[in-house]
Amino acid sequence: MSLDVSPALLEQAERGEVDEAEFVDCIRTSLPFAWDMISNLVARLQVDGGEFADNTTPPPDEQARGQLLRALASDAIRGALQRHFGVRLAFQNCHRVAVFPLGAASDERLARFTSVRGQILNQSPELRDC
Repeated sequence: MSLDVSPALLEQAERGEVDEAEFVDCIRTSLPFAWDMISNLVARLQVDGGEFADNTTPPPDEQARGQLLRALASDAIRGALQRHFGVRLAFQNCHRVAVFPLGAASDERLARFTSVRGQILNQSPELRDC
């Protein structure tokens, strides 16, 4: 199970629409490593500015790595995080998460980051089994 869904949140889903703020809180508490990484990247982008902020440090263990994979592989979770933080998220390998500001000014840099070329250039033997 990727999220620790409370009975109340499950009941909302069974009745119809889910309050997105409650879903975001579920993500925050269920995937704390992923939440902290994205939060820190967003803060760094806001403070430092620039085209994007990214993480290049591998997660400390498989549990943390799994949290990143769950957060960024799920369209619903990823979309909720992007809306909550007001950024676009990009993901390479098992750990390289990047946040980009919203808006057309970031489109070209995001396209380079998520391109086939960008993916290939971000490979290394150390990351082969990550």
